[in-house]
Amino acid sequence: MKVTGMQQLVRDFAARKPAIVSLIFLVAVAACCWCAPYLTPFDPIRINLDAINRPPSVHHWLGTDKGGRDIAARLLYGGAVTLKISFSITLIITLIGTCIGMAAGYYGGWLGGALMRFTDFMLVFPLLIGVIVLKTLVKEASVTVLILTIGLLGWGVCARLVRGKVLAEKEHEYIVAAVSIGCPPYKVIWKHLLPNIVSTIVVQAIVVAASMITVETSLSFLGFGVPANVPSWGSMVSDAIRPEVLAHQWWIWLPAGLLITLTILALNFIGEGVKGAFEPRK
Repeated sequence: MKVTGMQQLVRDFAARKPAIVSLIFLVAVAACCWCAPYLTPFDPIRINLDAINRPPSVHHWLGTDKGGRDIAARLLYGGAVTLKISFSITLIITLIGTCIGMAAGYYGGWLGGALMRFTDFMLVFPLLIGVIVLKTLVKEASVTVLILTIGLLGWGVCARLVRGKVLAEKEHEYIVAAVSIGCPPYKVIWKHLLPNIVSTIVVQAIVVAASMITVETSLSFLGFGVPANVPSWGSMVSDAIRPEVLAHQWWIWLPAGLLITLTILALNFIGEGVKGAFEPRK
């Protein structure tokens, strides 16, 4: 039986045990987070003054925080928010970066130059300042606003990477042949260029997803992330800014910190596995 390219890709990926274990872990974490309403009876944002800063117990497996909120519930609901932010921003960055990089690399000339100068501007534009300014201007800041802000400001690296791959690929004979027989640009890009750089795009998207978890955590730690009434792993870790929490109330920040670390590691291993799976096909 003939093995298709996709089947071979799956086999090559499955042969890399760290990537498979990481994928299983990531799927399990995502499934638990999105099924949070069925896994915990506690409200992640409801204040309970009778259960403030309690250590892990039978009733509260991971204890409670300064508002008496169950840590396990906040971990599950917050994970759904953090993963949503990470994957949504990754989708926006990948789409914008791929479109601009493809156009700049394929067409070149004044259009490519203009797009790359705009990309250079976006690369040097400070992301943190953009988020701070927008949160100042928009009174009703939300998760959607945060996603759109970072997504619209963070596509520069992806665009440059895609442009570089397109410049290398379009010099190959199959592209020259397609152009010489009169294939329209959209067909050359969609049917010939894109399938041959998809590995670079996928690997870059996975790297971006991992980095966006770090960005969300950093912004929440500084107070510019998700709104105060929205749980996230970043906002949970931000509680460690208080010395007494860091030293004596480990259950408030350590579970979120561990999940952030393990999720980023899992995404990195998956990225390496995907990269390695694509290599035999080149």
